Amino acid sequence: MYLNNFEGLESKEVFRWFAEISKFPRRSKKEKQISDFLVKFAKDRNLEVYQDKVYNVIIKKKAFGGYENVSPVIIQGHMDMVCEKTSESKHDFDKDPIELIVEGDFLRANDTTLGADNGIAVAYALALLDSKDIPHPALEVLITSDEEAGMSGASAVTSEHLSGKTLINLDAEDEGMFWVGCAGGHNIITEFNIEKEINKNEALKIEVSGLKGGHSGVEIDKQRANAIKILGRIFYEIKDYINIVCINGGSVHNAIAKNAYAVITSENLSNVKTIIEDISDKIKHEYKIADPDMNISISNYDNVKECYTRKLTNDVINFIMLSPDGVLYMSRDIEGLVLTSANNGVVEEKDNKLYFDVFIRSSSESSSNEIGNRVKALASATNTIIFSEDSYPAWEYDPDSKIKDIACEVYKRITGKDAVLKAVHAGLECGILKKPLPDTDMISIGPNIYHIHTPKECLSISSVDTMWKVLKELIINIK
Repeated sequence: MYLNNFEGLESKEVFRWFAEISKFPRRSKKEKQISDFLVKFAKDRNLEVYQDKVYNVIIKKKAFGGYENVSPVIIQGHMDMVCEKTSESKHDFDKDPIELIVEGDFLRANDTTLGADNGIAVAYALALLDSKDIPHPALEVLITSDEEAGMSGASAVTSEHLSGKTLINLDAEDEGMFWVGCAGGHNIITEFNIEKEINKNEALKIEVSGLKGGHSGVEIDKQRANAIKILGRIFYEIKDYINIVCINGGSVHNAIAKNAYAVITSENLSNVKTIIEDISDKIKHEYKIADPDMNISISNYDNVKECYTRKLTNDVINFIMLSPDGVLYMSRDIEGLVLTSANNGVVEEKDNKLYFDVFIRSSSESSSNEIGNRVKALASATNTIIFSEDSYPAWEYDPDSKIKDIACEVYKRITGKDAVLKAVHAGLECGILKKPLPDTDMISIGPNIYHIHTPKECLSISSVDTMWKVLKELIINIK
């Protein structure tokens, strides 16, 4: 990417900082390098800065002249990103910079996720902090860690260094769609103890690939296939004839699993192959619109000395088949809003254990608890245990919010279009931050980002420019 591609934009400084942060690895739970960079950025400019033990960073900038008596404004986003890549990519997310490519109005990465979710918030914040001529109240920039893998960064935030009564979260992904509420999340990981027996049969590898995947909240209503659940459906058709050898699928709990594979053994591999081919054709036909590039392959697999016991095989198959997944309930209050969903995000073997990760989203605590209890009941019935649980609260809509009214007026003035206020079926840190900041008025805005959490992720350059104008004007008008 060449910076002169953006010289005609008001937001060229935003892209300059986006390119800079793209040099730093920022996988969830491995954010030290980017966090330290933010601290250095602040110190180089003599700005007040705080870094906590989980690498959250708060940077403060004094009020512009004439805004000294206005309450500080919190600008908030997260520094980590979902690390997904194509099967052909050699990219190492722990050391390689993101390779940026400009195509027309879009900025994308080279066969990896772009990290605009939520690197664009960091870029906006750094451009604000680095500016000399944008009028503003005192700014408190809060950049959190580990948002994508459980929001533990936001959960560690306290009010100690934050006094702002208005918070602008920059993690929305649809220009003109302003989020004023969000779903809470409940992540449940179950654990099977792997018990094996000697294998005397031939083996077969089943692989599901080519799926679109995507964000397990924002794109859950698109009815895309989940590779883990597809494997489960295939397993169930052949359950009386097989033992599982191994199974692995998905990559992160909050992305729809787009790849999965398993190795199985059988006394009658020919019959099993025929059944798999038949059910595979039916499944691919079923998803010909939502996932037209789905591929289900089967191949011989050699030198399998051990396999799961038949009892464990059956328990695993039953768990995958019955585990809740996809859209479960729609909201009765907001038309078109998914109320509750679940995502079977990851299945993996580690240290002779098999782990399943089921991520529940809901705007209703009671509905979330119901689905969580379903998973727990299923775990009990299939002889697995709950290994860990994490949850975060929903962000409830505030009809008396002032920032939403200012934001709508500013967006209309700049674009000539009406903004839409909505709740999102995804976790936003606003829900968690409401606990230490209960009296802070919040809104979530951002530019257009597409195919989030996939290697096709791309960012609209013109939308970044528009929302930079909106953000500056919004801050100017908070008095």
